[in-house]
Amino acid sequence: MNTSETFDLVVLGAGIAGLTTATAAAERGLRVALVEKTEAVGGSSAMSGGWFAFSGTPEQDAAGVDDSAELFLQDMLEVGEHRNDKTLLDAYLARQEQAAAWLRDHGAVFTQVEISSGQSAKRSHLSDIKDVLAKLHAAFEVAGGTSYLGHRATRLVVEGERVVGVQIEAADGILELHSRGGVVIATGGFSRGSEMLKVFAPDQLAAIPYGGKGNTGDGLRMAWRLGAGMADMSFVSGTYGSHPDTTDEFHELLTAYYLGAIIVNQSGERFTDEAQSYKTLGREVLKQQDGLGYQIFDATVRAKSERGVPLKDMDTLEDIGHLHRADTLAELADIIGVDADALAATVEAYNRVVGGETVDPQGRTSLCNGVGELKPIAQAPFFAYPAKSLMTTTYCGVTITPQGEVTNVDGEVIDGLYAVGEVTGGFHGAAYMTGTSLGKGAVFGNIVAETVATRLGESQ
Repeated sequence: MNTSETFDLVVLGAGIAGLTTATAAAERGLRVALVEKTEAVGGSSAMSGGWFAFSGTPEQDAAGVDDSAELFLQDMLEVGEHRNDKTLLDAYLARQEQAAAWLRDHGAVFTQVEISSGQSAKRSHLSDIKDVLAKLHAAFEVAGGTSYLGHRATRLVVEGERVVGVQIEAADGILELHSRGGVVIATGGFSRGSEMLKVFAPDQLAAIPYGGKGNTGDGLRMAWRLGAGMADMSFVSGTYGSHPDTTDEFHELLTAYYLGAIIVNQSGERFTDEAQSYKTLGREVLKQQDGLGYQIFDATVRAKSERGVPLKDMDTLEDIGHLHRADTLAELADIIGVDADALAATVEAYNRVVGGETVDPQGRTSLCNGVGELKPIAQAPFFAYPAKSLMTTTYCGVTITPQGEVTNVDGEVIDGLYAVGEVTGGFHGAAYMTGTSLGKGAVFGNIVAETVATRLGESQ
């Protein structure tokens, strides 16, 4: 059965980027279609830790956090090795306050503010992400939006040089959705797309596959077919910190190294600066035997656990048997199968660095991105968490303008085509800061909704 429908805007993908775009557009009075490949909304966003990166927020003020847009920009550029598209960062910073307020207005509650990967101030705002996504979808439908769950977008429809719709397919046939305002690709990356990983990041096939089930690169391929430019494709990397037995059912990611742990390989030796972005650490760990690195820490770090808080919930990890405990380093080494003398020597050398006796050969001088004083690993009991790189998100994709318009390989706008979220490139650069993925979905989703609504209004 082949049929067609006409809308003001069609949005592909129902993670934070797609839901924000669709909901914000529908609430501006547009007739919006939201297309999702799987049977439920959420995508990779629903599998994330729920952190949004914002600065200058009431939550930061309440926690006494000293932060600014200028510091935020500096951090993003340094983490991205200055390979970011600064115009995108500027757009994010200019609209972050509005996006955060919009999320709060739609029921988001930021319960904690923490420091994490790539940050030199506490700006990761914790949300109950599944609740946020559910509330956004409910708001979308209240605003009159139409959801097409279980429908896969296969091809963009082009008239002349303008994108005017998309073909989607379901079990009962093909449906063509026409759009007066264009099409928004918010389909995520390709963490589940082995064929695309083979092309752009074959070394990452050794990482644990994760992310939304629908993240196989469909949207990226559709835009690519129209000549879309690409950015950051060479920086694809998994995130370090997941147990080898990690499953889709539980967001298992521990960053005890930002609290004071070290990372050792199966020879019991450190091999990198643990204060780096966990995407950079993901690349370094893949170079080690079996792609495995052990987070080693003592009772002082263990005491910093917060049950239920992603990235630092050591209580739950110990409950399920993934975190190992021992009264001595020698006993711990035996449990994880690492040479006891080598591990003892590594910890002793690290403690001398902490004490100021020597300079760290790995270059570590802080706990996380220049912040936090190093602490010795000395207080029993001792702990080990075996972890690998988790291919959660690819953080690269089509090139866009600050208004979310997709551009071609020559930098020219592809009329009627927009992109938001993980399917876009240029924002992160060489590495990723915690919270900026969900954050850019909310920020640029609002920007694109406003842009399309304004343009449709002007054309009438």
